[in-house]
Amino acid sequence: MSKRIRIIGAASGIGAQDRGCADGPVAFHHSRAWHELEHHPLIDWGTTLFAQDRPGLAPVERVADICRDLAGEVADALAAEAFPLVIGGDHSVAIGTWSGVARHLGAPLGLVWIDAHLDSHTPETSYSGAIHGMPLACLLGRGDKRLLGIGLAGGQISPQHTVVLGPRSWEPEEAEFLARLGVRVIAGDEIDQRGFADCLDEALRIVAGATAGFGVTLDLDAIDPEIAPGVGSPEPEGLSAAAVRLGLRRLAGLHGLLALEIVEYNPDRDRHGVTARLVAELIGDILPLLTHPQRNSPPASY
Repeated sequence: MSKRIRIIGAASGIGAQDRGCADGPVAFHHSRAWHELEHHPLIDWGTTLFAQDRPGLAPVERVADICRDLAGEVADALAAEAFPLVIGGDHSVAIGTWSGVARHLGAPLGLVWIDAHLDSHTPETSYSGAIHGMPLACLLGRGDKRLLGIGLAGGQISPQHTVVLGPRSWEPEEAEFLARLGVRVIAGDEIDQRGFADCLDEALRIVAGATAGFGVTLDLDAIDPEIAPGVGSPEPEGLSAAAVRLGLRRLAGLHGLLALEIVEYNPDRDRHGVTARLVAELIGDILPLLTHPQRNSPPASY
């Protein structure tokens, strides 16, 4: 039986220093790139959530609000046997996405975090105070208490089945935190030395060990900004579009994938819609694998 894909927009830039990514989901929904996909019989744009702006509401409370709403939408999609595909918004919305998956499962999941950054600060260690630099720590059970326990009590993801792929900018406090918990970080320099395919195989093995299943979150700033300029926090160099497309195809074909998230699209920084087109190409690449789920086993150990 074919599986439907339900797209959920999470239009929030509250967690970022550049708020332009709040417009990302709506801009993508109205882009020519999306219109080339919208008539696919097995893909629907379900809803777009917007961050509340009530007087006296602190930024962290606004992030918590949209994350609670997003968790509910994701859990509902899974309960309806649809595949949730979240389009952000800044990366703080990941707290909602993966809390919703964990709530549906009743257990922590594995996660591939593809990003130029580690996003693992807490309020005590953050240099900027930006919440989009904290979501991975929150999902691991550390951070502002208003952002914790949205799906399950405690951590929403399993540290031993979580891998950060492609980071090239971070602070030492983040690296130390992830090392203490046993989260595998495969940084850009290691990818350069070993090759992307080998590092991807390792990431696949790590998340495939999560018995409840796993998810994938892609921050578009993982990609070289010369290829994907429409992001809020660009870092020089980065992964090629070909590598990311290969990675998502391999992950989408793996048994146990529960949801996908693509975040930090900033239309204010895009050039001639090239980043929006890349997002559409990434979705188009994996549609056949997600809608006709004949999933593969993880690669053998090397």
